[in-house]
Amino acid sequence: MTDIAWLREDFPLLVNNPEIAYLDNAATTQKPREVMDAVRDYYELENANPLRGLYDLSVRATEAYEFARQAVRDFIGAASEREIIFTRNASESLNLVAFCLSEAFLKEGDEILITVMEHHSDLLPWQQAARRHGAVLRFIECDSHGLITEENFRSCLTDRTRIVAMTHISNVLGVKNDIRTFAALAHSRGAVFVADGAQSVPHIPVNVQDLGVDFLAFSGHKMLAPMGIGVLYGREAVLEKLPPFLYGGEMIEYVTRESATYAELPHRFEAGTVNVGGAVGLAAAIRYYGKIGFHFIEEREKALSEYAMERLCQVPHLRLLGAEKAEDHHGIFTFTIDGVHPHDIAAILDEEGVDIRAGHHCAQPLMQFLGTPSTVRASLAFYNTEAEIDRLAEALMTVRRRMGYDD
Repeated sequence: MTDIAWLREDFPLLVNNPEIAYLDNAATTQKPREVMDAVRDYYELENANPLRGLYDLSVRATEAYEFARQAVRDFIGAASEREIIFTRNASESLNLVAFCLSEAFLKEGDEILITVMEHHSDLLPWQQAARRHGAVLRFIECDSHGLITEENFRSCLTDRTRIVAMTHISNVLGVKNDIRTFAALAHSRGAVFVADGAQSVPHIPVNVQDLGVDFLAFSGHKMLAPMGIGVLYGREAVLEKLPPFLYGGEMIEYVTRESATYAELPHRFEAGTVNVGGAVGLAAAIRYYGKIGFHFIEEREKALSEYAMERLCQVPHLRLLGAEKAEDHHGIFTFTIDGVHPHDIAAILDEEGVDIRAGHHCAQPLMQFLGTPSTVRASLAFYNTEAEIDRLAEALMTVRRRMGYDD
């Protein structure tokens, strides 16, 4: 087992709660001390309303906010900070792009293509867009492991496909979609490609130009940053064609009683007072990623995934969803135990201090497709330990007995 006690010391919640095995990282990650310090320092030393004041404190707040935008640009390989829009979370980012794209490009009879494995945040906005404009929402189905082949994707594209929206890594199965190939195929039909990076950006290097996507959404709170800050990357050439999403202060250039002209990118899509503290925390999280390095993160999470699969496969009556190879789960393990409701499993594990998630994981169409209404999900981050996985497996071993089964 790898000793990472030195690393866990960076995370106050883990230090202060040694009795907890936190295995719900796909829902939200814990925050390193550096991130909390950065947010506190901002509010103690630089807090002011940015973008509006000419006094020094406001200028410093503006600089902190725009520095965070530059940090995000570099982190995901965007061409310009004009392509980085701050939102509250990935859900808001996807709502923004779904609304604005549909207003600009969608008409009756057009098709929006998504997968059956999408999180509700990448399903409901497209349902609404299709309903508003008389478009058709079409689904790509995967196999039981979550795999979507190139042949399958090609067969779903038509001359009426205007938008393709797809998760990069599934929050249920952990499978990674071949976004680069699928985006290129979508573009060959003249479609815009939107990627949900909520589960990929925190765990693997993501370069938007290399992937060839037009839009990418992700949340700060799933990558060590505070809750309430998210990002929408948008390719500048496409963003320039879109109408605003929200209206109010700072997204305007000039207003009369009858009309208005709107600010340049990216401020056109950031109405009202912005979350500078959250952006500062996100920039600090990005610095922390740079310090630890994605090579370490990927290798660590791969090793943890292999160990988790080995231990989970030893649990009688446990049925694991998704791929047969541990590396294809990307730290996400979703399963059931015969005869026991997932909520009962979660309650028993909670008594043992093991924090996991149970339910439909905001992916009910995928649950329906897989033939199970709900499951249990354990999700890993690089700061987890083999000992925590042992606690998970050992607690799961007791579930059926504690529910009254003889075995």
